[in-house]
Amino acid sequence: MKNILVLLLLTAFGFLNAQQDSTTVYKKRVLETTEVDFLSTYYAQDGNNASVTGGIGTEELTDLTGTIVVSIPLSADNVLTIDAGFSAYTSASSSNGNPFDISGASGEDDDDDDDDDDRDSASNRIGSPWVTSTGASASDTWVNLGVDYSHSSDDRNTIWNADASFSREYDYSSIGFGGGLTKLFNEKNTTLGVSGKVYLDTWNPIYPTELKAYSDVNGNLNDGFFYGVSIIDQEGNDSTEWSPINGFQSINDKARNSYSVSLSFSQILSKNAQFSVFLDVVKQDGWLGNPLQRVYFSDVDNYYIGNANSISNYTSSSNKDVFHLADDIERLPSSRFKVPFGFRLNYYLNETFVLRTYYRFYSDDWGIQSHTFNLEVPIKISPKFTLYPSYRYYNQTESDYFAPYDSHLSTDEFYTSDYDLSKFNASQYGFGISYTDIFAKTHIWKYGLKTIDFKYNNYQRNTGLSANYVGIGFKFVQD
Repeated sequence: MKNILVLLLLTAFGFLNAQQDSTTVYKKRVLETTEVDFLSTYYAQDGNNASVTGGIGTEELTDLTGTIVVSIPLSADNVLTIDAGFSAYTSASSSNGNPFDISGASGEDDDDDDDDDDRDSASNRIGSPWVTSTGASASDTWVNLGVDYSHSSDDRNTIWNADASFSREYDYSSIGFGGGLTKLFNEKNTTLGVSGKVYLDTWNPIYPTELKAYSDVNGNLNDGFFYGVSIIDQEGNDSTEWSPINGFQSINDKARNSYSVSLSFSQILSKNAQFSVFLDVVKQDGWLGNPLQRVYFSDVDNYYIGNANSISNYTSSSNKDVFHLADDIERLPSSRFKVPFGFRLNYYLNETFVLRTYYRFYSDDWGIQSHTFNLEVPIKISPKFTLYPSYRYYNQTESDYFAPYDSHLSTDEFYTSDYDLSKFNASQYGFGISYTDIFAKTHIWKYGLKTIDFKYNNYQRNTGLSANYVGIGFKFVQD
């Protein structure tokens, strides 16, 4: 990883040069010289409520990210920031879009009802929510590119910015744009800000294998993926009665658009205290569910593929060889209105300790309300080193449309078994350490190392989900 970061750094240095201000009257620059930030993070989680398999099953996931942020002073007043990154993940949960041993209809490049003869492997079609499969969604890479331009007035009391971004993953792409305005008053002790963002996303929908296959053969359970495959009922008897609700309807609206407006206010209360408050208003429209996530109904008969002897312990992690065929995919309203509101209070105790507090209240029209509280206590142990212990607590109510595995009714209009929309509370314990050298004495080529930041977080939900996060960042400045 160290060699990769150095290589990226040297590549970036080859084309980045700050433009110099040639004004005859001295004016302090907003950004004195080009800055380059590198950030790499590793995230790993595990749990037992995978939404892809209807609210049960492994949630094991690992994710590695890399980001480079380059801030370039175009003049004394203008700064251009370029943000590029990737996220490479492997997911046992997502892999079970196709839980069966062979590549199923959820794959991007191969359907089981194509011209290939899959008859010899039909008997191998077993799966389990508790076993990682080989589905097309088992791993993927998300990439992102963002550009931001900001301008500060001569007195530095007015700042405006405009930004644009693009990101892509195997099942969706997104473009975004926005801008903001910040005003400083009262000798810069008071700050007001307003900003807006628009994200226009497009789904490339990937469906659960059995539902896609059913649609492809128009419900003929003796053709395509299903040829030679035994479907069994709850008692383990062969059956041809399985069919998804309404014959499975794929999504028509592949757009998912988000619009947000943010307001902020910050006030320096004293030489030791600063207070800030913020309000966001978010509106989302389009297909807001995930087409890969299964739902099961309690008033519909259950059907399976695999070992009949394992049906009785289907919801146990000891089940390794039977899979419940989906009744439908997650379906949610086509609009969502969100309102987060919160505040921060930072207090300087002395040269060693600072208190940073944060609280947020959230509410939406899907029935969720949540509270977030965060406390961080930076401890300056030397002129160059600072420790950052932190604690975060979160709780939320249940969405109107959530129910656990096999608990929804087929008469419901909207339904999901995604535990992110369930009632839960979570705690996160964190620890970080920061190294700062304001003189940037350590150099790589023409750039000095200004800061190194390391962060570790441990996250625990009362639903059983647990996660660990490790991040490290480097900031370099041009001489």
